[in-house]
Amino acid sequence: MLPLVVACSPDHPDSGKASKPAGPSKSESSTPAGESVKSPPDLDGTETVAGRQRGTRGERTLEYRKGEKGQDLIVAVRCQGKGEIKVSLNPVKARFPLKCVDDEVTTIYNQVGVTGVEKRGTVSVQAPSTVRWSMTIGRGEPPEGPG
Repeated sequence: MLPLVVACSPDHPDSGKASKPAGPSKSESSTPAGESVKSPPDLDGTETVAGRQRGTRGERTLEYRKGEKGQDLIVAVRCQGKGEIKVSLNPVKARFPLKCVDDEVTTIYNQVGVTGVEKRGTVSVQAPSTVRWSMTIGRGEPPEGPG
């Protein structure tokens, strides 16, 4: 079994601070003023969109398109409302939670690089009705760093 590699890029348009490179890594930030949870998060100019969901509530499963071998899978989620959403990726079997708050739009970017992420798959979201969320699924190059 290969280890799960999750990383984040601080270069995303909505990212407010750099990620911490420990274990599965993620970057949480408040979305800039004027941004709405109705619009899915943007990817940077080097990444391609594989799927999108505009603002919604509750549970949903989204399909994403096949990518090229060597590319990572990027899942960017934006939420607002009191509660926690749980995001699950298949077929790679990765999961992550996101705490959402009433008066703040929160955006998180997760980048997953394991064998099999180039295949088409699904992202499942479990969310309470108190939380509104949107999502962008993308493909991008793995982050540079020690290998």
